[in-house]
Amino acid sequence: MSSNTASLMATLTSTDPVLAAFADQVGSEGPVAIVGGQTRWSTGGPIDPAARLLHAPTGIVEYIPEEMIVRVRAGTTVAELHTELADRGQRTALPQRSDTSTVGGAFTVGENDLAMLRRGSIRSALLQVRYVSAEGRVITGGGPTVKNVTGFDLPRLMVGALGTLGLLAEVIIRTNPIPAASVWLRSDVADPFRARDAVLAPSVVLWDGSTTWIQLEGHGPDVEAETASLAAVGSFTAVDAPPALPGERWSLEPAALRSLAGTNSDRLANHDTGAFVASVGTGLLFAERPQPSRAISPVVAALSAQMKQNFDPTGRLNPGRIAGTN
Repeated sequence: MSSNTASLMATLTSTDPVLAAFADQVGSEGPVAIVGGQTRWSTGGPIDPAARLLHAPTGIVEYIPEEMIVRVRAGTTVAELHTELADRGQRTALPQRSDTSTVGGAFTVGENDLAMLRRGSIRSALLQVRYVSAEGRVITGGGPTVKNVTGFDLPRLMVGALGTLGLLAEVIIRTNPIPAASVWLRSDVADPFRARDAVLAPSVVLWDGSTTWIQLEGHGPDVEAETASLAAVGSFTAVDAPPALPGERWSLEPAALRSLAGTNSDRLANHDTGAFVASVGTGLLFAERPQPSRAISPVVAALSAQMKQNFDPTGRLNPGRIAGTN
């Protein structure tokens, strides 16, 4: 472990007045909810109108570029974080839906960036969480380096939980390099699944039933070689940007997307999506219509209920939200 990482771990064991003040705001009684950028405010259902609305603390606490980790308050916008990291040629796996999207909101909703094939999932990027429990206490889970972490994996549990198990206050995130070269390519004839398999590590592969877009990133010579390899599956031309994405997000198993598409693009277009753009290899689909509600299996429902009981027995954290629903 480097001296910088050791220093960061030491600061996490000391009293933090900012997080203590946030915990005092949350308290230990009455319903309470956290407001972020509100770009995904309706996810999981409406917040109980009786809940007190609070904002998570903001600010980048410590950034160690050589270790590729950053400690940041949950209320900080993703835009502010990425601006800071860009000065050192780095970024994160977090999506930036708008200028007001927050770091805590991204993890709470569990939404990945469009380029997750290359950037990785936000769940894998989250190394440590500090959150306020239903009892109003600051709890720490995880650590700056994976090899130093044992026990229950609290960071992964908090991703996508919609703030129903704990209110995120601060996180440590793994960063990754901004690639030297990036290009978007488009083809009206290439099969998107063959295009995905033809290159080593595409950042994004999109398909709307007839047209395929692919983003390649990396060192210049590597991007050129990957571009050349696409000639085996169809003719591609460079474009400035990906297509406009419909506003509704669907979640499908990647294999299910391939099955729905089959050899007839109309099969997916007629799957009650309206116009769509599918993200090949991720299971994410952007559609005109919202995804129908999916039944939660009794086993998952029972486990979720038990977890909620363990973490928030009185149901005071983000009441009204139900994790795992649209």
